[in-house]
Amino acid sequence: MQKKLTITVDEEVYEGLKEVIGPRKISRFIEDLVRPHVIKPKLDMEYKKMAEDELRETEAHDWAEATLKDAFDEAR
Repeated sequence: MQKKLTITVDEEVYEGLKEVIGPRKISRFIEDLVRPHVIKPKLDMEYKKMAEDELRETEAHDWAEATLKDAFDEAR
């Protein structure tokens, strides 16, 4: 659900937003900018999504194995 929010900004800032972002895209721009600062990620869900990515998991496993071999080679 979305909520309406009224904010006050300097006129120069508002004109800059309209010019750079576009008059119909300001709300989305501000939400995208603010979201990471006020919404904490649900790490369990994010880790689960990462684990379900088979290509990523394979690449991570291969990288870890290669790194482990390098560590053994350096010890000799």
